[in-house]
Amino acid sequence: MRIVRFLDGNNVPTLAAITDNEKVYPLPFLDFLELISEAHRKAVKPLVLIQDVIETTDPYIEKPTNLKLLVPIVAPEVWASGVTYERSKQARNYEATGGREDATTYYDKVYDAERPEIFFKSTAARTVGPNQEVYLRSDSKWQIPEPELGLVLSKEGEILGYTIGNDMSCRDIEGENPLYLPQAKIWRNSCSIGPAIRLAETVEDPYSFEIKCAIYRDGTKVVEGTASTDQLKRKYDELVSYLGRDNEIFDGTILLTGTCIVPPDEFTLENGDKIEIEISDIGVLENVAKTQVRGDVLTS
Repeated sequence: MRIVRFLDGNNVPTLAAITDNEKVYPLPFLDFLELISEAHRKAVKPLVLIQDVIETTDPYIEKPTNLKLLVPIVAPEVWASGVTYERSKQARNYEATGGREDATTYYDKVYDAERPEIFFKSTAARTVGPNQEVYLRSDSKWQIPEPELGLVLSKEGEILGYTIGNDMSCRDIEGENPLYLPQAKIWRNSCSIGPAIRLAETVEDPYSFEIKCAIYRDGTKVVEGTASTDQLKRKYDELVSYLGRDNEIFDGTILLTGTCIVPPDEFTLENGDKIEIEISDIGVLENVAKTQVRGDVLTS
């Protein structure tokens, strides 16, 4: 069962459930946050409320592929985990040392440490959805997408569902100094979420998601990578528990779990590149990278 938001025939944002046989059922909730709130009130899982609706509602006439999708949840906060995969550690070390293989860095230390790296990634205003533009930072010359599985959380830290995230990153800024991490990670349209939320109760094994990422330039595929969440070093509950330490988690908070697909070191995103991130049983998140717009002026 997947949850999406889309624009209906009157351009009204609508929450809907998509069943595994690809039928679309509009839901009587303004958004996923209201669905969570109602589930809290009735002390049931969101899936129970959705199943009650499906039993008494006719499916929407549009096919899932024809829907004008929006970001599936207006998440109050998006957080992210770093260096949770071996490949990520290798890439971060390359940035920090210029490729020296004999150097030990803070990335090696955090990979093996008890405490994981968790950082603030985005707000609702900085987060875009499917088929929207992600922006390139004007003061970086080495930028990449980072495809990640996202955990959709309740205020109690319960994993309600899984989604796809694109944690846009500036490798040169982070590599220059780890204190620059917020600037390397947070700017306008620097995070993308979507296209759907797979409800947790409908996932048999959350450590068997297959992840793919492809980047197209002028219609030609220039980057391709695959991975699986079974390569993740840390468990989801472990990451969530550290996020919640002396910290308030809000309903609908998203925690990205790290990336294990990194483009070649010589690659950087350019204006117009199309990014496709696919995670099995969730969907494909597509975005186009664009030079930032400030007012009506393009920056380079």
